[in-house]
Amino acid sequence: MHLFPLFTDLKGRTVLVVGAGLVADRKIHLLLSAGARVVVGAHAAHPQVQARAQAGDIELRLAPFDPAWLDEAWLVIAATNDRTLNRRIADAAAARRLFCNVVDDAELSSAQVPAIVDRSPITIAISSGGSAPVIARRLRERIESLFDPALGALAALAQRKRLAIRQARPELRARRDFYDWLMDGPVLGALRRSRPDEAEAALDQALGHNTPAPAGKVLLVGAGPGDPGLLTLRGLRALNEADVILADRLVSPEVLALARRDAQVIDVGKALGGPHEDTQARIHALMVSHARQGRCVVRLKGGDPLVFGRGGEELQHLKRHGIAYEVVPGITAALACGAYAGIPLTHRDHAQSLTLATAHRRAEATQASEDGVTTDGQTRVYYMGVKRLPVLREQLLADGRAPSTPCALVENGSRANQRTVFATLDTLASTAVEHQVQSPALVLVGEVTALGRELAWFGQTVNAGATTPTADYLQALA
Repeated sequence: MHLFPLFTDLKGRTVLVVGAGLVADRKIHLLLSAGARVVVGAHAAHPQVQARAQAGDIELRLAPFDPAWLDEAWLVIAATNDRTLNRRIADAAAARRLFCNVVDDAELSSAQVPAIVDRSPITIAISSGGSAPVIARRLRERIESLFDPALGALAALAQRKRLAIRQARPELRARRDFYDWLMDGPVLGALRRSRPDEAEAALDQALGHNTPAPAGKVLLVGAGPGDPGLLTLRGLRALNEADVILADRLVSPEVLALARRDAQVIDVGKALGGPHEDTQARIHALMVSHARQGRCVVRLKGGDPLVFGRGGEELQHLKRHGIAYEVVPGITAALACGAYAGIPLTHRDHAQSLTLATAHRRAEATQASEDGVTTDGQTRVYYMGVKRLPVLREQLLADGRAPSTPCALVENGSRANQRTVFATLDTLASTAVEHQVQSPALVLVGEVTALGRELAWFGQTVNAGATTPTADYLQALA
């Protein structure tokens, strides 16, 4: 081990920072966060550092470096752009047996400032010994995504209740089991939902009983459109918490690869044209069954779970059966497909409103008319509409949309095989057949889609001409 990791209590203690530029200001910010008394010395100061001094947050000394400044310091930071001066500061600190961090100069430093993941009072520090700070920063970014922001509040609550926990669980093994329950049970969930009183009440109640087995729960998680980089941080944490994952057909393999290696993955995808109601009943039964066995169940749905994904029905089923649940939103396909196809869904000059619609409804539901659809200033995005393009075309034309209205079909949005086909409303159905557009694909209608021809930046694009659909084309889609 090249460096000995150490956490220091700087609250109320003086730290000297020599240098007053933007680099120094970043160190000043960290020191103030730790409660240090910060003294800054420099020839001149950046306006941000001056503002801190004017606010009374730091003491600013505008003068050449004076070794006497170190007399009251516990720690020294050298943040000037003059290596000769930085060496003088480091030597003066060493003479006083003070640790000194020389920014971006491992050779002169006797202490390093790590990359920090802050979940106060939990702090995670990553150091490369000054040899590769960019790698340390990248590692911090990855670790940030794995640790729930509510962990800080959980640690603070556990700290306040530490004596009570020790008294209620004097045996070490029982105490460890209790802390495991804190991590896995309802306390962390309540804190995540910003309900601290509920969290404390659950903890207090558990102290008077044997540590309960972890309660099962269901996390309804949006997997996004396919690109694993678009999965939310909370979604990633959910995949790493999961005991069981019920995955839809549209969840990409790249997203599933981010899950816990030992999680049980169950494919509950609905085949096109298959018995969807039977499949949905099976999903309901699996969620309840696994949750009642104390498992963390992730119901993983493509896009956002509450946008045309029957997520609302699943929540109602869980509520009826008394199963705890949370919802983790995802980036819905409309937002992703528009962005990846270079199509702004709203635009000050072209579209002041956005409507998301589905071409699929319950079998017993009647297809409502598109009455009231405006012909200008509106973007419409249709989910699951590829097989209904002739019907959508006729409806939109009947509601006043011009045959020349720009349209786009985005196939496999955000994935490596994304393809965007541009057409007009009049040629939309025929173009889909001509270029063999397949699900999953979104239909975008409105003036803004024309901008995609110019702004598209991802995947393949097809700028189809304005051809008149033939009966054969329309029959192929019917």
